Amino acid sequence: MELYDTEEQQVEALKDWWKENGKAVIFGAVIGLGGLFGWRFYQDSVTSGQEAASASYTKAIQTLTTKGVDGEADVQSFIDSNSKSEYAVLAAMQLAKAQVQAGQLDEALAQLEWAKNATGDAALKPVITYRVARLQAEQGNFDAALSELATIKEQSWTGRVAELRGDISLRKGDKEAAYAAYAEAQQADDASQTLQMKLDDLAK
Repeated sequence: MELYDTEEQQVEALKDWWKENGKAVIFGAVIGLGGLFGWRFYQDSVTSGQEAASASYTKAIQTLTTKGVDGEADVQSFIDSNSKSEYAVLAAMQLAKAQVQAGQLDEALAQLEWAKNATGDAALKPVITYRVARLQAEQGNFDAALSELATIKEQSWTGRVAELRGDISLRKGDKEAAYAAYAEAQQADDASQTLQMKLDDLAK
């Protein structure tokens, strides 16, 4: 605002300004309050939804624990109903584990592939990708497994990735690549205690 010589001028100026802008101020205040209450309602809704998903997830996993793959339909129903939630991703991972134990490798791989694409959790992504690679290797799809492993860039996974790459290379009959991978894994912070034994076996 401009500088005013008297208080009367300030009052008159405020009156004029309010006539011109009052409606916008009121409208803005209403919108602001609406946004505030709307955000709080949204937060409450999200919290309520998360709690419901958590309870449903617990129930689905209990069914899986009790029935094994015989409880697959219930778990899949939960996954389908909560496909935008990380709980669905966790459920798919648990279902895949049960399917592997039951020898249903194709079904388990499909669950893990879905989980890998669905998750938005940066910590879960390498876990799922690693499991996909292990399953692919178990099915004899060695090149696909190696390609999958190559997508894991997190430094904390360097040792595990290199060791599995060595295991896969060994199964392919490439002892030189296996030895190099094991040696790389041994230098990582997450190196396993079995690496030296694997290196010794290859050195014989």
